[in-house]
Amino acid sequence: MSSAYAFPSPTPLGYFAALVGEEDAFPLFEAAVSIAQDEYPDLDVQQVLGDVDQMLSRVRRRCNADAGPLQRLRTLNQFFFRDMGFGGNVNNYYDPDNSYLNAVLRTRRGIPITLAVLWLELATGLGLKARGVNFPGHFMVKVNLPNGQVVIDPFTGQSLSREDLSERLEPYKRRNGLVDDFDVPVGLYLQAATPRDIVARLLRNLKEIHRTQEDWLRLIAVQDRLLILLPDAWSEYRDRGLAWAEMGDLRLAVNDLEIYVEHSEDTMDREAISQRVQELRRALN
Repeated sequence: MSSAYAFPSPTPLGYFAALVGEEDAFPLFEAAVSIAQDEYPDLDVQQVLGDVDQMLSRVRRRCNADAGPLQRLRTLNQFFFRDMGFGGNVNNYYDPDNSYLNAVLRTRRGIPITLAVLWLELATGLGLKARGVNFPGHFMVKVNLPNGQVVIDPFTGQSLSREDLSERLEPYKRRNGLVDDFDVPVGLYLQAATPRDIVARLLRNLKEIHRTQEDWLRLIAVQDRLLILLPDAWSEYRDRGLAWAEMGDLRLAVNDLEIYVEHSEDTMDREAISQRVQELRRALN
């Protein structure tokens, strides 16, 4: 007589934790898709992965068996940006749906980082040496080809020259005093981002949207994921604690803020947060 055991499905956070736990086998696309489970609890992540596999099969059929990397790149860009019509959501840039890959696949509109994650999944499937780039203010992708490197803006599909990149960097450099003697080459801004870096940037984009809208419950959900992804990012404890305080859950607020105070090396901010903890403790008593 056999007995069947029903194993409970992991919670969305547990699933995310399992995906991002290893550095060597970090499934960027699946981890990025799973973020949408906070907003879409019934989302079938495997269905989304299957849909993208079908897209990859379609673009593969357009490539000749002997197509070189440059030809494969051209075929992918034609398919992705022109035929499928993926591009930036210029009309509603701060819509949270732009950060959810299931929604990006449905609307074909997104922000640079979600478009990049989807494009990278297809590029890697075509055997291209493609990586994401944490460029200041605007996420990019790059492809190493036999004759050099191509940098692409995933928002528009445009290939960017070194002059284009320098021009885009100017405001950032001026703001941060990186001029004259403190200037650094453009190439330093084109370092490949790790999958963990990419997911963190995607979550922090969402965090900023929720903070601006004072949507504390959604912000806390993002913070939960950030702390699974980056357990030593002490400022994320601070930000979750402050969100708990806004929600009126003072006990959870104090717990998070005390972790921040214990570990932070930012003396001025630590003092300010210590004072906030004392205020919250008085309110609790």
